[in-house]
Amino acid sequence: MVGLLSGLSLLWALLPVAVVLFIFIVARSLKGRDEFAHLNVCVLVLGDIGRSPRMQYHALSFSRHGYNVTFIGFLGTKPHRDILEDDRIDIIPISELKSLQVGPKIFVYVSKVICQSLQLFYVLMQLEDQAYILLQNPPGLPSIAVTWLVSRIIGAQFVIDWHNYGYSIMALTHGERHPIVKAAKWYEKFFGRLSDHNLCVTNAMRHDLLKNWNIKATTLYDKPPMIFRETPLKVRHELFARMASAYPPFKACSEISKENTDLTAFTERNTKTEEVSLAAGRPAMLLSSTSWTEDEDFSILLKALEESQCLPSLVCVITGKGPQKEYYKKIIDSKDFTHVRICTPWLEAEDYPVLLGSADLGVCLHKSSSGLDLPMKVVDMFGCCLPVCAINFQCLDELVKHEENGLVFGDSSELVEQLKMLLCDFPNEHGKLSHFRKNLREGRQQRWDENWDLNVLPLFKDSLRLSPTCCYDGICPDSSQLVLFHILPVHFLRKH
Repeated sequence: MVGLLSGLSLLWALLPVAVVLFIFIVARSLKGRDEFAHLNVCVLVLGDIGRSPRMQYHALSFSRHGYNVTFIGFLGTKPHRDILEDDRIDIIPISELKSLQVGPKIFVYVSKVICQSLQLFYVLMQLEDQAYILLQNPPGLPSIAVTWLVSRIIGAQFVIDWHNYGYSIMALTHGERHPIVKAAKWYEKFFGRLSDHNLCVTNAMRHDLLKNWNIKATTLYDKPPMIFRETPLKVRHELFARMASAYPPFKACSEISKENTDLTAFTERNTKTEEVSLAAGRPAMLLSSTSWTEDEDFSILLKALEESQCLPSLVCVITGKGPQKEYYKKIIDSKDFTHVRICTPWLEAEDYPVLLGSADLGVCLHKSSSGLDLPMKVVDMFGCCLPVCAINFQCLDELVKHEENGLVFGDSSELVEQLKMLLCDFPNEHGKLSHFRKNLREGRQQRWDENWDLNVLPLFKDSLRLSPTCCYDGICPDSSQLVLFHILPVHFLRKH
């Protein structure tokens, strides 16, 4: 009875909100449509924009092709400089709502979803006319349903970019049979079918969406943009020198001293000639990036490092932010490594590719909750020609080719043997590690722009075309004017 009364009270409280929303929708529908609406795209992520690289790449690609982009999401981490400096991209931050701390758990969860839905609905309805709304999933609750509703009201095409399944991530905590997980799966499946277009990250996910949910999607593999490449020695040294002030593993050994030489643990710069070279006897740098979530078990790496006593001096850098970072930091601090130094920095968006392009070996512990997505961190590593040891799961072979561009392992004991094989004779220019790097250098690395233009632009390019019957300001352009329209930038057209 108490639960029923609480539910009725909640519905009664929401009645004025529903009335206001109805009036808002009617007023929005009466507004005239912007003549440049076909060039407006909204990129939406109900998460941290700065930690959503794929959606940032989408925004930059749209801008590059003349679209005006409204980027909506949380502003917890600073986005990449290219996003901030692009005149065609406007960021609209939304607040990350906190759950109520009172009442039954289901009431707390439902109230949070309702509040997020209302906030997102209001923000989307305030936008200029949009041709497309591109939504990242997950997280898709409540954004899929709200975005679909708004897209129908304002006449926009609704596109979902499937990075994974949200319900499968929830199942890591609650179990697959939990009622909330079952409800989330139904929600994703039902509202996901209402989208106009779909993108996904692997062919395995594309097949699964079609077979089990009757959703047709286009595979858009994650590909590295040009910022991910091998880092020149001078740039490496500058980064290491800056990081040394905050992270001791990057400092040169105190007993080493050379006249007219600026040292880090990995590089040395001649202060007279400004030449930079790799330091003799430098440690190997093993790098792993993570979101510190439940789909990555870092105890595997820590155990492997403990058991790899024959390895040379090693600096293990684990980058990223996430809920389990403090938990693993306590474990790391309790370890007594003799040959390994570990640091866990958070890097700015501009510094991360520089560090990646400076490392000797990458390790990936991402194990997909659905078995259908691929780790973007490995994509970035390959862009930097960095060989990788990656934990195995379904569909990983769409990215990592065992014994070609890296190695695949199943547990810590296999990882131990791989680390020994790759690093025991470091730095050996003729060893297995160098062989993998050579394969990555020689293999043609398709980049994000090329991949996006090939697979995504065809879904959107029709909106750039003007029909010969379209008139602007009472002028109906002929074919030559249509060609001019495609060539001139949007800001010029708006001024003239």
